Amino acid sequence: MKKWKIVLIHIGFWLLYAFANFQYWITGSMLRGDLPLQTEQFWNVFLNKLIPAFIVFYLFYFPLFSFYVRTKKSKASIFIGVGILIVAAFLHSLFSLNSFTISIESENQLQISSLILIGISLFQTFSLFSIAAIGFLLRAMFSWFRDQKIKEQLKQKNHEIELALVKAQLDPHFMFNTLNNIDVLIQMEPSKASSYLNKLSDIMRFMLFETKSEKIPLAKEIEYIKKYIELQKIRSSNPKFIHLKIIGEVSDILISPMIFIPFIENAFKHVEDKMVNKAIQIQLSIQEKQITFSCKNNFGKGIDMNNDNNGLGNELIQKRLHLLYPKTHDLKIIKEDKSYIVNLTLQRNED
Repeated sequence: MKKWKIVLIHIGFWLLYAFANFQYWITGSMLRGDLPLQTEQFWNVFLNKLIPAFIVFYLFYFPLFSFYVRTKKSKASIFIGVGILIVAAFLHSLFSLNSFTISIESENQLQISSLILIGISLFQTFSLFSIAAIGFLLRAMFSWFRDQKIKEQLKQKNHEIELALVKAQLDPHFMFNTLNNIDVLIQMEPSKASSYLNKLSDIMRFMLFETKSEKIPLAKEIEYIKKYIELQKIRSSNPKFIHLKIIGEVSDILISPMIFIPFIENAFKHVEDKMVNKAIQIQLSIQEKQITFSCKNNFGKGIDMNNDNNGLGNELIQKRLHLLYPKTHDLKIIKEDKSYIVNLTLQRNED
């Protein structure tokens, strides 16, 4: 939902709330014969009704809702919310007590005034609770609309991204070269050829089925990366040109599919000299609060790493990351003299 619409909803709500309260006050004054209205009475209603409601509404709307979404601690959120209501009700009682300092001629009048004050305080507490609930639910509704908008954007981009992913994965040169290498191995080392053929089959299965899910286990993504690297190794006489290092426990972490793979594919595509050991260096570090991915490869002077016509280009990768991990990712691409480095950090949020 657009910001100006949200602002209009807020203004409309407070105008209706103020109108209802002043209308109730004016009607009561007419029945009691307190007309004409006094300025002091106006400010008493403003202090007793509008200011406490405004404060409680936005305390629930901003900090309390953000605290609940960030921590997912329902009990703590309820405790804080009750505390806010108690403080607001206490302040309201002070304002109400001040407004009730009228001339009292008898003890009966004092008792009646006290009962009225208690009744008004209880009513105001219930009113504040209603305002707080509206503020919290209104923020939840706006957040839901925002999430739906993000999902709609993902849905609109999904077809474009899927096509780019399939294009990046089913690179004809990679497929044909791999099949040719496997064909040669069939006569020389049948068991090894069978193993590579199974890896190729698993890769195609992953591309066609696993990538359709919103989230997949990180272990599956790592398994795919390892198989992809193994198939790349048979295309070079130096299997040590690629170095993969996994740090930490994978456990049951879920991530969006194909997050790291496009960077790895671009590295294989643009690496300059596969005869050099560790020409491509990949590291994945799983920590308590984040996942850090790093991919470094050497490249030649005539190669433009930012122009990837056959793969998933950097611009589309960044758009996808912004949609899948809004404000929870950090992507840094560093181009040095003969090295191209990608550093990607994803914040873990498994709640």
